[in-house]
Amino acid sequence: MVLTALDWAIIATYFAVSAGVGVWYSSRGSRSINEYFLSGRNLPWWLAGTSMVATTFAADTPLAVAGIVARDGIAGNWIWWSAASGSMLTVFFFARLWRRAGILTDVEFAELRYTGPPAALLRGFRALYLGLPINCVIMGWVNLAMAKILAVTLGWDRLTAVLISLAITGIYSALSGLWGVVVTDFFQFAFAMLGTIALAWFALRLPEIGGLTGLIEKVPPATLDFVPAFTADAASAATFVALPLASFLAYVCVQWWASWYPGQEPGGGGYVAQRMMSAKDERHSFFATLWFTIAHYCVRPWPWIIVGLVSMVLYPTLTDKEAGFVMVMRDHLPAGWRGLLLGAFFAAYMSTIATQLNWGTSYIVNDFYRRFIRVQASDRHYVLVSRVTTLGLMVLSGVVTFYLESIRSAWEFVLESGAGIGLVLILRWYWWRINAWSEIAAMVGAAVGYAAVKLGTDLIFPYTLLAVVGWTTVCWVVVTFLTPPEPEAHLVAFYQRTRPDGPGWKHIAARAGGPPPGSLRGLLIDWAAGVALVYSTLFGIGSALLGSGRVALLYFVVAVACVGVIWVDLSRRGWKTITN
Repeated sequence: MVLTALDWAIIATYFAVSAGVGVWYSSRGSRSINEYFLSGRNLPWWLAGTSMVATTFAADTPLAVAGIVARDGIAGNWIWWSAASGSMLTVFFFARLWRRAGILTDVEFAELRYTGPPAALLRGFRALYLGLPINCVIMGWVNLAMAKILAVTLGWDRLTAVLISLAITGIYSALSGLWGVVVTDFFQFAFAMLGTIALAWFALRLPEIGGLTGLIEKVPPATLDFVPAFTADAASAATFVALPLASFLAYVCVQWWASWYPGQEPGGGGYVAQRMMSAKDERHSFFATLWFTIAHYCVRPWPWIIVGLVSMVLYPTLTDKEAGFVMVMRDHLPAGWRGLLLGAFFAAYMSTIATQLNWGTSYIVNDFYRRFIRVQASDRHYVLVSRVTTLGLMVLSGVVTFYLESIRSAWEFVLESGAGIGLVLILRWYWWRINAWSEIAAMVGAAVGYAAVKLGTDLIFPYTLLAVVGWTTVCWVVVTFLTPPEPEAHLVAFYQRTRPDGPGWKHIAARAGGPPPGSLRGLLIDWAAGVALVYSTLFGIGSALLGSGRVALLYFVVAVACVGVIWVDLSRRGWKTITN
């Protein structure tokens, strides 16, 4: 792809703004470790929520979604659409609790909820496991996506692409801390959305495509279905079938609550929990997570889906379906817009890598180094260690990149290796009987189950997911009832601090001497309405784009009704679920 002086000027301006933000906030991030990792717990909802969605808008995501569409049709996106149920669970059941907990990282929660050596072991292990190997795999697949983009567009080899992209991002992340990350995220999200919308617009205007009407006529009809036609085996279908029934059920009924995945953790967690804990108060935490969920599932994906459909028409024999998105960009964008979209990909890449670096560093420094190595030190010392650790993680993730070949395979590895731990992460907030050994058993059980399935069977994803979830669940449930509960005094202290609702804490609330926990009925109604809101908005926008105006109107009516249900319920209860 040939870039003009205008293209390079746009890219240079983008980098100058991003670097300027990092330098501007460097002094603020140096004030304390609380400022460096949580922005002083003073983020407004719109900034915290946009930072969440910018992080999930990585360089890999448009490529992966376009590849899914080109291979499996629109319905193939259920591999990640299914997680909307878990995201809405976080909105109503966990956003206020994470802000109320008053901790620095979600890994620190281990010693808030549990006590003794098992809690310390759990905290230290999760800090290293999530902060190093898992975090480096995540950054590795994002690096891989950016390397693919730069290889196709500029002809750069993988080493050059990774070194330049990581160096720029790592430096401003290390300097500024979370304030610089989230402010840059806001700018980067707007820039990335503008670029991908522009690509979809120009792709549809190609003579070979003929607009949305021409595109619809040129792809197999089943490609446009939001829900796949079901068979026992997709390979046996005579027509285009996105998913076999078992795969669809695994995504919709199991994956969203059972598996840990960055940005979609059951019960919150990861950088989503970091943003919730950084919000000004519980109300801001709630609205930040609600905005993130709607933007993540409803606003972002349709430009990527459109380009994926276009790539099917333009490159029908393409083997690497994920590269189709970049080839449309390389071959069909006019001058000026090429620089804008390349800058948009840098924006998407940098927003994700910056967050992953800051988030992973928070685990290593706060939950391992500060907890076990250097317990008493100044904030200046911990900030310095955090900056050095950020740069170290940057180097490690670059190394991991050279061992990855497929973005989707890396996605599946993270989903499978953590299959089954999700239910523990949910119930630890709402059932007093969960203890530290429950979480430890879930993590060990998932690792053993994953290894056994991969080495001893011929199962493929998502059937591997179902097997590992079943095994892991049996492991942690048995261990829970074979080990003693946490000490009652510790449970009372946890309950008084976080005040979760539901019958799971009824007798602990009585010991605490306060009013009984609230009912979960209202939260369940709000959650169901929230899930319906996401899917009706998602499919309403899709129907409008694909020419089904009446169907789109029906979806939007359902979406408005869902908003009404949520508003009336929260108003009836005085919004107490998000302002306590």
